[in-house]
Amino acid sequence: MIKTLLAVAVLGASLSATAQTGTYPDKPINMIVGFPAGGPTDLAARTLAPSMQATLGQTIVVENKPGATGTIAGAQVKRAAPDGYTIFVSSIGTFVVAPHLLKAVAYDPLKDFDYISLPFQAPNVLVTGPARPERTVAQVIELMKKNPGKTTFASSGVGASDHLAAELLWQQSDTTGLHVPYKGGAPALQDTLGGQVDFFMTNINAVLPQIRAGKLHAIAITDDKRSPALPDVPTFAEAGIKGMEVFGWQGLVAPKGLPQDVKRKLTDAAVKAMHEPANVKKLEDLGITIVANQPEEFYAFVVRENERWKNLIANRKITVE
Repeated sequence: MIKTLLAVAVLGASLSATAQTGTYPDKPINMIVGFPAGGPTDLAARTLAPSMQATLGQTIVVENKPGATGTIAGAQVKRAAPDGYTIFVSSIGTFVVAPHLLKAVAYDPLKDFDYISLPFQAPNVLVTGPARPERTVAQVIELMKKNPGKTTFASSGVGASDHLAAELLWQQSDTTGLHVPYKGGAPALQDTLGGQVDFFMTNINAVLPQIRAGKLHAIAITDDKRSPALPDVPTFAEAGIKGMEVFGWQGLVAPKGLPQDVKRKLTDAAVKAMHEPANVKKLEDLGITIVANQPEEFYAFVVRENERWKNLIANRKITVE
């Protein structure tokens, strides 16, 4: 009799576990964004969420929790239960830049998260305002060599991809410029349009409307191939500057310890979302490249990115002070 009861109990527990696994998700999912609404990381979340919730059959609530380059939100997600009900849209700044610049980052991006997918990435584009005469990379290099340390480059902040792209250009071309950090991309763009700064090397989607309207001149992009959104704009490699491939990117992760079947459901839903025709058109019109890769590919990518930007930050002696 006791053996029978034990067998029934074990069978019941097994069936219960199977049922719980099979019904994920059975309540709303929180998708955390470490930046304000309107930026590229928020765009990733609000592109993913409607399509993923249609696939998963549960509401996905996007929560914007900005602060400290997304690291406050990252620390919060690290502490959350690894049950699939808290997921995080990370970025280049949060995962492979801030840990090398900020002293009190409360997570290890390579150890404290389970990787789901890298939805998309976007190259940066070097732009200048209408008042400046430079139209080619060669002309920009010539200007900097004639005026060492005086040619101004705007950025949305120390350690942002636009700042690192400028530092990389100076390193690869053996030149020096003057970094002008702003509190966000909007004021940096405004001063580039107004001619208060000479150049700005930001995500293509952030300045595409101004380029198309003729308010900014696009000089080169930081991709290994030309962008369909700007087919007449050369890559830096075409212009003779190697090693200038820089992308702003956003990625979907969860707290470490995510059950494998839950991880698979989230990855499948994210990949499916990125291949929906409406999303493809929307993002490609913005100059964004869809990646939609698998967890192991995303993790390997972040390992490479982490090493690359750690070395640049050290070599260029970049600090937040």
